Amino acid sequence: MIAIRRALVSVYDKTGLDELGKALAAAGVEVVSTGGTAARLRESGVRVTDVSEVTGFPECLDGRVKTLHPKIHAGILADRSKPEHLEQIRKLEVEPIDLVVVNLYPFEAAAEREGIGRAELIEEIDIGGPTVLRAASKNADHVVPVCDPADYPAVIAAVGKGGVPVELSRRLAAKVFTVTGAYDAAIAARLTAGETAAEELPARLPLGLRREAALRYGENPHQRGALYRPAGMKPVGLAALDQLQGKALSYNNYLDLDAAFRLAAAYDFGTAVVVKHLNPCGVGFDEDPEKAYRRALAADPVSAFGGIVAVNRPLTAAAAAAMKEIFLECIVAPEVEPAALEVLASKKNLRVVTARFAGPPLGLEIRSVSGAWLAQSPDGPEGDTERKVATRRAPTPAENEALERAWIMVRNAKSNAIVIAAADGMLGLGCGQTNRVDAVRQAAERAARVEVDPPVRVLASDAFFPFRDGLDAAAAAGATAVIQPGGSIRDEEVIAAADEHGIAMVFTGRRCFRH
Repeated sequence: MIAIRRALVSVYDKTGLDELGKALAAAGVEVVSTGGTAARLRESGVRVTDVSEVTGFPECLDGRVKTLHPKIHAGILADRSKPEHLEQIRKLEVEPIDLVVVNLYPFEAAAEREGIGRAELIEEIDIGGPTVLRAASKNADHVVPVCDPADYPAVIAAVGKGGVPVELSRRLAAKVFTVTGAYDAAIAARLTAGETAAEELPARLPLGLRREAALRYGENPHQRGALYRPAGMKPVGLAALDQLQGKALSYNNYLDLDAAFRLAAAYDFGTAVVVKHLNPCGVGFDEDPEKAYRRALAADPVSAFGGIVAVNRPLTAAAAAAMKEIFLECIVAPEVEPAALEVLASKKNLRVVTARFAGPPLGLEIRSVSGAWLAQSPDGPEGDTERKVATRRAPTPAENEALERAWIMVRNAKSNAIVIAAADGMLGLGCGQTNRVDAVRQAAERAARVEVDPPVRVLASDAFFPFRDGLDAAAAAGATAVIQPGGSIRDEEVIAAADEHGIAMVFTGRRCFRH
């Protein structure tokens, strides 16, 4: 049990301060405080000793230096189990401090303000607060650290019973290190944002993440889930979406929304994308979002049931009416016209959101594995410019247009992935297969169901064909042109197969696996 005789209280957030101060005073605890906190406590009738009285040194440098003094830190850090520590602070005339109640300057909130300059932002970096909290947390077996007003009731109750259990103090200390660690990570992320890093994959990667929303559950009902975003940065992308109607978004909704909007945003002309289980089951192109959606839906109307739709143009009433014809989980667009929202209003559970794609957080894609994290630079379009015609016949202009559009689609599907497409959209997708021939056959089977007979039918593969059987299957599917990375030891055999079938084939020199 830690007896509380003397407390240091210095908080930015005054929530619960009056109740805490009165409870400490009622328990006979001497309260040492600073600036606005001291003034507020005195207004509540709590007797307060100013820090400057304890240190014999005035607050200075616009309040930057208040608690940074040996009379404060020695009183916090003295290990009560060591007689030599107690003897030293006695000789130095330092009074022990048993409770430290501090919360930090709101750097994160300041960093999210529009137009805040570097000089103003720097002033929001707390120095003394984290220092005294970390000191108390290091000595948590003898000093109780409190950084969150939500913990005041437990501390008040314990003080009223004669002391704070060591177990509670240790839990509060662990919370302090979590909070101060995230605080520093948010500062690091904010101050390095937009700057060219010396290393693309740095030796240390600060991930100051803040919980944005608790979700009903994770990927499955027995799993817990939450949405986090980088702290100290203005919310962007899915962290800044605006939900206009519908049920609360789920874990799976966020994943599919990201996949759908990521693909739709990859095109600089009117595009609609239908996603199911992270894979695009339909893609259609037209500046009219209704026509783009209907074309996307035609690729796989069965899989579209219960899917996510993204358009990269404002959602119109006509497009909304078309989407209303089947069950969808979510619709995402950069903007939703009021008339479109009226059309969808009767579908009360349908989630309708607006968002703008912002790319991967921190410029890296990060995922967990057992006991570790993997990070990689994103597979963006930068540098994807190599194109080499490998066959005797070069693609026609119409085939080239369809190939480039299909290449973007296949980069956004799970490997092994094959896309069969036309210039106006997807025809068939084969994804997540353990061999490339099965992926081609799956894509061909789906393409055969589409009630469209385009003049140009092309095929995109996310990796090279290791054998000619993939090209034979592509020819059987009616593909007249193929785009693939190339690089197989059997490229010559594959090229020969393409020539036999009269297929034009382009090598990109870049693989685009997505697992």
